[in-house]
Amino acid sequence: MNASLHHGLLFDLDGVLYQGETPVTGAVETLAWVREQGIPHLFLTNTTSRPRSALVDKLGRMGIDIGSDRLLTPPVAAVRWLDTYVQGPVALFVPEATRAEFESLDLAAEDAEKVAAVVVGDLGEGWDYATLNRAFRLLMHKPQPRLVALGMTRYWQAADGLRLDAGAFVAALSHASGVAPIVLGKPATPFFHTACEILGIEPAAGVMIGDDIRGDVEGAQQAGLAAIQVRTGKFRPADLEQGVTPDTVLDSVADLPAWWAQR
Repeated sequence: MNASLHHGLLFDLDGVLYQGETPVTGAVETLAWVREQGIPHLFLTNTTSRPRSALVDKLGRMGIDIGSDRLLTPPVAAVRWLDTYVQGPVALFVPEATRAEFESLDLAAEDAEKVAAVVVGDLGEGWDYATLNRAFRLLMHKPQPRLVALGMTRYWQAADGLRLDAGAFVAALSHASGVAPIVLGKPATPFFHTACEILGIEPAAGVMIGDDIRGDVEGAQQAGLAAIQVRTGKFRPADLEQGVTPDTVLDSVADLPAWWAQR
């Protein structure tokens, strides 16, 4: 890694800066250091279970103060894409708390049989057979609508253990319908490039810090960024044996200042 080129940081949230309702040890201090150093930075998350305002409030309660404009989420990226490329009603399979992010779109009624796009986010326990089958039936209408995925993360670390994420359900719908998803979250390259554009840097100047070897590390590297794997959150030692080689591995985000100083 040519560290001398790096001058922008992208942080994953859950598992890197906090876990549950508790900040990762040293995370608050590290972010204070980032601000003091004047390093351009942005926060990326595939979370679609709550709006940006709720995430900002949660971070604030843990001593991590950011504005909504510093937080890039899949719904924000999805609305931009749908405004540009889709004409017609959009069916949402996202948590109720996130629907407000899509209010500017032409949203389909609950009983709609034909739509222009199906948007899938992290419904969590809101998924059941009937809901999944409704999304499938919409995708099977001709002409087939676009399948928009708010990330392809397979699972995430909750307080009580690992849980399936949106990617698992998107994969099922894509396999059954034959419709390839448009991914507007990690690990998709456009998501990382959008983050770099916001920071005003080239991808080669960016460093992603994440706990997900696929969604954070591999995704960032494929987009042309460097990537740091932290040993917190969903990280498991076996992750380092999956054919993905992080540019650097740190015990936690608390070690970032020391790594940055030694580049």
